[in-house]
Amino acid sequence: MTTKAAISAALFVPAMATAAEVELGPRPYYLIDQMADGELKSKLQACENMAFKQHPFSIGHRGAPMMFPEHTVESNVAAARMGAGILECDVTFTKDKQLVCRHAQNDLHTTTNILASELAGTCVKGFSPAKDGEKAVAECRTSEITLSEFKTLNAKMDAANSKATTVEEYLDGTAGWRTDLYATNGTVMTHAESIALFKDLGAKFTPELKSPSVEMPFDGYTQEDYAQALIDEYKAAGIPASDVFAQSFNLDDVLYWIKAEPEFGKQAVFLDDSYNEEGFDHNDPSTFRRPMAELKAQGVNYIAPPMWMLVTTENGKIVPSAYTKEAKAAGLKLITWTLERSGPLANGGGWYFQSVKDVTNNDAMYFELLDVLAQDVGVEGVFSDWPATTTYYANCMMGQGS
Repeated sequence: MTTKAAISAALFVPAMATAAEVELGPRPYYLIDQMADGELKSKLQACENMAFKQHPFSIGHRGAPMMFPEHTVESNVAAARMGAGILECDVTFTKDKQLVCRHAQNDLHTTTNILASELAGTCVKGFSPAKDGEKAVAECRTSEITLSEFKTLNAKMDAANSKATTVEEYLDGTAGWRTDLYATNGTVMTHAESIALFKDLGAKFTPELKSPSVEMPFDGYTQEDYAQALIDEYKAAGIPASDVFAQSFNLDDVLYWIKAEPEFGKQAVFLDDSYNEEGFDHNDPSTFRRPMAELKAQGVNYIAPPMWMLVTTENGKIVPSAYTKEAKAAGLKLITWTLERSGPLANGGGWYFQSVKDVTNNDAMYFELLDVLAQDVGVEGVFSDWPATTTYYANCMMGQGS
């Protein structure tokens, strides 16, 4: 490889040696210190001097985007150094139908410097400043630029200032509890480059096929072409299907992989967004859009809802929800998202902690919830914006995996 991403990977990867032993930094210890005295805290404290290793329970959510621009070489190297055993590339496509890593096809205006670059004119909605009570807006898509043009962009922290009156202000919207310290030169990646990098980092793969912002077919490119292209890049790189957990919120994508690529389909992950359905209640199976047994009968083995759907509270304690019980009864394996995405938890934790907000009042809840997800819910893995936390827990409480 001679790309910018490959060069950056070459600079970063040797420092990890075998990628077996990792460096967690101070955050897990800080969180443990916040915990009330008790059995869990004591168990976690007892592991503070162990040699931590990469673990498949720890999944880097777009890398380590708490502090690094998501879907960049730098973000994923940071995640691997913190022990993420599985790394994620959210997959979309460019104007010339090349697969690249972005959370959405239409997020370039918040995740890159495109509005301040020569490619600003390609945006489907150019920057419009805040005025007369209206928020600043823009929309820029990968489908409007070629792969070579995409590679000229620098990634930044995913954020925008809706009160901005200039492009510079619009791009400067990073939340106070995140940082721009490592966002000076984020190296964007193609999907193929992410495969090469993750392999070098000793991690497995969880690509997510993102819903296109353009109407499909796109210049003759069908949804099935798109789903197949994702798998083809793993086959071309010689990656075994057992190392790949392909994801999609679109059940049809998952069913396509199950039928067309059965080895990859065995580990295809259906991302469940039932929370968008009116009347959905994670504690009332009658409101579930798709019965769990029906999913299993269609060949789905993995399902991934957000964390809050898997838990509830009883008598002031976090316990598995009805959703969890239904999924386990159907024989579905669970993965969940996203730890460390909520920032400080003193205010109840926001969206990701909504079902346990009554018992969430400090950052210690990150480990408290993680323990319930691992021990009582029985999830296979947890996506995190800062994988050091999940790596610490997995090594300490679940045994050192590979």
